[in-house]
Amino acid sequence: MKCVQPMSILLSRSSAVLLVCLCSFSSLHAALFEDDEARRAILDLRQRVELMRSDADQARQASTQELTSMGRSLLDLQRQIELLKMEVATLRGNNEQLMRELSEVQRQQKDQALTVKERLSKLEPARVELDGVEFLADPAEKQEYEAALAVFRQGDYVKAEGLFSGFVARRPSSGYVVPALFWLGNAQYALRNYKEAMANFRTLITKDPEHVRAPEAVLSIANCQLELKDSKGARKTLADLVKAYPKSEAAVAAKERLATLK
Repeated sequence: MKCVQPMSILLSRSSAVLLVCLCSFSSLHAALFEDDEARRAILDLRQRVELMRSDADQARQASTQELTSMGRSLLDLQRQIELLKMEVATLRGNNEQLMRELSEVQRQQKDQALTVKERLSKLEPARVELDGVEFLADPAEKQEYEAALAVFRQGDYVKAEGLFSGFVARRPSSGYVVPALFWLGNAQYALRNYKEAMANFRTLITKDPEHVRAPEAVLSIANCQLELKDSKGARKTLADLVKAYPKSEAAVAAKERLATLK
């Protein structure tokens, strides 16, 4: 016996099936919507990642370029430093060479200065004391005077006369003139040139009457007068000697000579 289901039960079942289908469609639609959103989110995320990656690549490239540039700059700087070191070393070497050359030049100048000083010292006047008189005389005139005196002491009166006569003519203001006149007169007296001897003795007295050789010059004049047979003149000269230079040895000799002349 077949069972006949009521219409209300069939309708209820259809509604349930339809409801299930609707729910399934809604779930499927929601799932599809969510997948699109996720897909877009993923795409957006990928774009961001790609953008960040691109930015990172650009930054890395920029950093690489900057590092490369800095490396080149450092290499250039290092080369410049090395060049500067070489230049400094060269300059230091040049400076040391110049210092050595300067030291050598200074040494040469010092040696030259000493040489010049020595030469000048041979030419410059020096203080001389002769017969109790101090005066300045250059080495040349001292040498000339001493050479003439050495010749006189050797007994070569002719040569001594020429040397002393030339000295007096060349150096009339020399401190050696008075002693040169004295020895010139004595050389002429030895050669019996009495008149010339008296002239030089008188010149001596005129130049320096207080000179230590002056009393001897007066006595020599008296001797020349006696040789010339001028006894009267000799007595007057001797008397003048005693009067002018009473304490001299020449005055003692003059007194003795006067006693013999009387």
